[in-house]
Amino acid sequence: MGHTHALTGWCAGLAVAPLVGASSVHQAVAFAATTAGFALLPDLDHPGAGASRLLGPVTGVLSWLLRRLSAAVYALTKGPRDERSKGTHRHLSHTVLFAAGLGALTMWGTRAGGWYAVAGVVLFGVLLAADALGDWLLLVAGGAVAWWALTASAAGELRELTGWLGAAVAVGCVTHCLGDALTESGCPFLFPVPLAGETWYELRPPGFLRFRTGGRVERLVIAPLFLVVALALLPGVIDALVALYDRLFAPSPVT
Repeated sequence: MGHTHALTGWCAGLAVAPLVGASSVHQAVAFAATTAGFALLPDLDHPGAGASRLLGPVTGVLSWLLRRLSAAVYALTKGPRDERSKGTHRHLSHTVLFAAGLGALTMWGTRAGGWYAVAGVVLFGVLLAADALGDWLLLVAGGAVAWWALTASAAGELRELTGWLGAAVAVGCVTHCLGDALTESGCPFLFPVPLAGETWYELRPPGFLRFRTGGRVERLVIAPLFLVVALALLPGVIDALVALYDRLFAPSPVT
């Protein structure tokens, strides 16, 4: 469900960007691209995930470390009714605690490292999203990067993202968890809050609202829907569509 995570992350990023001060088109696009990419990061806890394979041994080692840390935390904190599990995939990295922690770390890192650190975070997000959405996105991403570089003061725009880019990272991780919570397996999003005797209680809706990862509902309904929303949320698109509608269908003034 990588492409769905990336699309929902992009939509969430464009929706949140104005709320955190990303007011220009360039800032909103950079913010949303980061959110789209980091909406895939929680799956770093699975060795076969795109996030784990993205940078070869570098992300592979990070994946290994995250799985070991997640397993250790699960063993120490599981409640009396928690399932027998290794505690690796869909555990520590799929919690609001992880999202908040990674967001805070990103905020500190970008403030300490300046716009170079911001550029690194944004680039990593773009690579994650492009890897999930497929090779067809490479041309689009390349064109977007060229447009961004040619029409913006790169250092100035990136410097404006310093600090609150951590919000993009956190929102991306939260979006991933909310998406997983709609699947059959659910997501222990609220860890360590104990619910029904479980520290790792898997949040999920009633059975008729759940869908299977990679199933027809995701491929034929959810992914196409969010593709349309992702395009509609681009800055200026809705205004352009309204103006086009008025031009084509608005009644002519009576003379």
